[in-house]
Amino acid sequence: MHLSRRALLTATGATALVAALPPEAIARTGPRATAIRQIPLQGAVNVRDLGGYPTYDGSRVRHGLAYRGDHLARLTAADLTTLAGLGLGTVVDLRIPTEVGYDGADRLPAGVVPVARPVTDNGLFGRLLTAIGSRDPVRQEEMLGGGRAAAFMREVYRTFVTDAANRAAFAATLRDLADPRRGPLLLHCTSGKDRTGWTGWLLLTLLGVPDSLARQDYLASNTFRAAYDARVREGLKQGGLMQNPDLIIPLQEVRAEYLDTALEQLRSSYGSVFRYVSEGLGLEFRELLALRERLVPAA
Repeated sequence: MHLSRRALLTATGATALVAALPPEAIARTGPRATAIRQIPLQGAVNVRDLGGYPTYDGSRVRHGLAYRGDHLARLTAADLTTLAGLGLGTVVDLRIPTEVGYDGADRLPAGVVPVARPVTDNGLFGRLLTAIGSRDPVRQEEMLGGGRAAAFMREVYRTFVTDAANRAAFAATLRDLADPRRGPLLLHCTSGKDRTGWTGWLLLTLLGVPDSLARQDYLASNTFRAAYDARVREGLKQGGLMQNPDLIIPLQEVRAEYLDTALEQLRSSYGSVFRYVSEGLGLEFRELLALRERLVPAA
């Protein structure tokens, strides 16, 4: 079985064209888990509403204002109708230009404003393509085996704190979420799990959602992407691209250790989430109040 270059890109997770989970699908992680409202689409698998989570003061994050997802370049006509029904005003794309060039620009309903706001993947996309494209099991083991793939992912997460351009992108996205003129907003990257996952965790934390639930939302990408990612690995093996496709599992998954690495860097660089937000992202207290006032009703 021969895979074309486009198929190779699909197999690496660069394309999210796959049957969506059924509309009633939810992700739950642990006894205190909260149902996650997935938006069922045919051309993307990880689009969901960030609303519904309880906050420390007894309120809940509003539904229908903040969404997170994977890329939208493969949406069907039916998917566009579904997204139109959300009333989106803005879609923020965190992909770097190389990813957009491979996957294509987002397909969006009429009237939605696209915002390109790249956050670096620290070379992850290129590294994955190089390893798989080599078809060399020895080189693939050297690049991804022995814990190296997971170590690389941890370094990606450090850049969410250390890279100034990344911090500026996160800050601008949080400001957009606080701005009612933007309308409901969907933010996404390629797989909707790392750059988007960090932004989603940060947003929920700033809104007063308990950490266990903010982490639940972060880790839920593994549930929504599991079937697709397994098919990717099987396709790589059947296509002769990888003898051991399990080498890419650390790149496909989100893990608590990845999030913890970013938080360790945050504490090392800034001491606390508040200082990261105020000094690192440059958000003023009034902007944080506006974010909460828009997304969390008064208790």
